[in-house]
Amino acid sequence: MKPVKHLRWWIAGLLAAATALNYLDRQSFPVVVGEIKKEIPISNEQYGQLTSLFLLAYAIMYAGGGRLMDWLGTRIGYAFMIVWWSAANALIGTVSSVLGLGVFRFLLGMGEGGGFPGSAKAVADWFPQRERSMAFGLFNTGSAVGAVAAPPLIALIVSTLGWRWVFYITGGAGILWAWLWLRVYQPPSASRFITAEEKQMIESAHAAERSDHDNAPLPPWTGFFRIREVRGLMLAKFMSDAAWFFFIFWLPKYLGDVRHLDIKQIGYFAWIPYAFAGAGSLMSGIVSTWLMRKGFTVDRTRKTALGISAALLPASLFIVAAPLHQAIVFFSLVMFGHQFFAAIVQTLPADLFPSRSVGSVGGLLGSAGSFGAMLFSALVGWMVERHGYGPAFIIAGVLHPLAFLVILLSVRRVMPVTLRHSS
Repeated sequence: MKPVKHLRWWIAGLLAAATALNYLDRQSFPVVVGEIKKEIPISNEQYGQLTSLFLLAYAIMYAGGGRLMDWLGTRIGYAFMIVWWSAANALIGTVSSVLGLGVFRFLLGMGEGGGFPGSAKAVADWFPQRERSMAFGLFNTGSAVGAVAAPPLIALIVSTLGWRWVFYITGGAGILWAWLWLRVYQPPSASRFITAEEKQMIESAHAAERSDHDNAPLPPWTGFFRIREVRGLMLAKFMSDAAWFFFIFWLPKYLGDVRHLDIKQIGYFAWIPYAFAGAGSLMSGIVSTWLMRKGFTVDRTRKTALGISAALLPASLFIVAAPLHQAIVFFSLVMFGHQFFAAIVQTLPADLFPSRSVGSVGGLLGSAGSFGAMLFSALVGWMVERHGYGPAFIIAGVLHPLAFLVILLSVRRVMPVTLRHSS
């Protein structure tokens, strides 16, 4: 088998494809909910509850999935997770009640929760520190690709085959990806596709980054909660992901409920903010790489990028009062800002902790974010039913700046954390 040059970037591309499928699957229901309501009545509160069920399962498995990735390894663990969530997504197409939607959205959340810890662990294994923010930005761009593709693609499938086929088709695509992953992926030390030069570069970079704390025994899973940096990042994710999931799950519904767009018009407009979200992911890597080349330390680079991105989220406060086209611009700014912010936050566990614990730490962060999103989604359902969307957009607009302040206070310097002292 002929070695592949720059294989690590092909791995990042494969992770981006999985992330695109992840977001395509989770966005299928929000985009098509207007069509589903023609057969299955769903109130705003029930929609909020269904979203919260997905996020509850997502939070549980995000934490457990990180530990599972550390135990099974990225190759087998990731394949297992994507087969699980793809099957659950396909089964949504068979339901005829709100209860059925709740069951399979819950199972979908359980499967998808293991995806991002697996991606974080793969990036930590395949990339030196100087390239990780770019790699995280690249695979995180997949979330925007999936979300961008969702509105027009789903509108096309609904208009030709009906809403149930949306779930059959997107679920089947995930099974195909899992087959490809099992054929291609191995860690650098075992890969049959890697060149000798790239393998040497990765091993040398990891050896240079490794310090005494890598050889210290890892704390038990609960011991990570006693580490200040972990607690701070979990709180930051709790707040920032609450806003993000509100934007992605409620945007299509908001456009239908308040702006009175039909499924085709939603497909025409809703992809634009998601495209900007993808640009935010890429820009986070580009800006971070540029700052490091200018001589910024890792600490200064990460915090500068976080501050820039967090400053964009208050644009959310202007959405309700703006005309449709301006509202799309404000949606685009906040989603650009979040994905810029999120790609940097996802990089921090790899900056702070040894590779063998990145899956566990990343899982805890994602779990905290999902719990925040679950609680906020339930609150949004209640608020929208009684007070409209205005209060939700105001709250969502201030969560990222608060999360940035939490990171500044808890991660006083981005450098390796000595686990044996912290635990």
